[in-house]
Amino acid sequence: MKSRRINRLEAIGALMVAVLLIVAIFAPQIAPHDPSRAVAATFGDPGAPSLAFPLGTDQLGRDVLSRIIYGARISLIVGVAAMALTMAIGVTIGLASGFFGGSIDFMLMRFTDVMLSLPFLLLAMALVAVLRPSLITILFVIGIVSWTQVARVVRAETLSISERDFVFAAKALGAPARRLIVRHVLPNVLPIIVVMAALGTSGTLLLEAALSFLGLGVPPPAPSWGRMVAEGTMYFRTAPWLATSAGLAIFYAVLGFNLLGYGALQRRAR
Repeated sequence: MKSRRINRLEAIGALMVAVLLIVAIFAPQIAPHDPSRAVAATFGDPGAPSLAFPLGTDQLGRDVLSRIIYGARISLIVGVAAMALTMAIGVTIGLASGFFGGSIDFMLMRFTDVMLSLPFLLLAMALVAVLRPSLITILFVIGIVSWTQVARVVRAETLSISERDFVFAAKALGAPARRLIVRHVLPNVLPIIVVMAALGTSGTLLLEAALSFLGLGVPPPAPSWGRMVAEGTMYFRTAPWLATSAGLAIFYAVLGFNLLGYGALQRRAR
């Protein structure tokens, strides 16, 4: 029964992520309106949900549903691309630290400890403020502040795998370090890397939303869920659908990746 529940959670998470991907890819075909153009005469006064605008319109007359749909693109681009950079940095440092050990391990782990001691949100805010907000800046900043946990987990897995008989046998046959890492260590670390990538993507989505909420995310007119929440808070009493709809979109995306990663992690643990 427990196994069925885990498989069900993973399947639900995969389905939710698949729906999110479809919405992001086919946003021009799905969205009823242009997300950056005013389509209703409600300037300065958000429009209530109606048949023409199921989620209403914002204070500039833009369709909220269309902005939510196009916002999925920004969130997925940032979430997946930033996580790819995060994994690249974390896996490289973790593999090098766990495989070579000694002074290399000491220096890399002390550097990781220093990064862990810094509040990652404040560090991200400072870097974005210095580099100026843009899509590339957000990807870069999230990637360089989110790799520490990945490096620690990969290091621990690498230490364990490096002590196994097949690695010692390859060393005895004269295999160079690069071949040992690529052919023997990395394939055995790959499952935990995939799981951490799924779980970590939800974290990058939240960090992007937080930066956008603070005005440090992807600049307008690109629709961003975090900025939509920030803009909607000004009208929360009179137009709660503005902030609520964007907040639910963030919740949906984070929940989908968390369920996918949690199910994969529990399946691997069995």
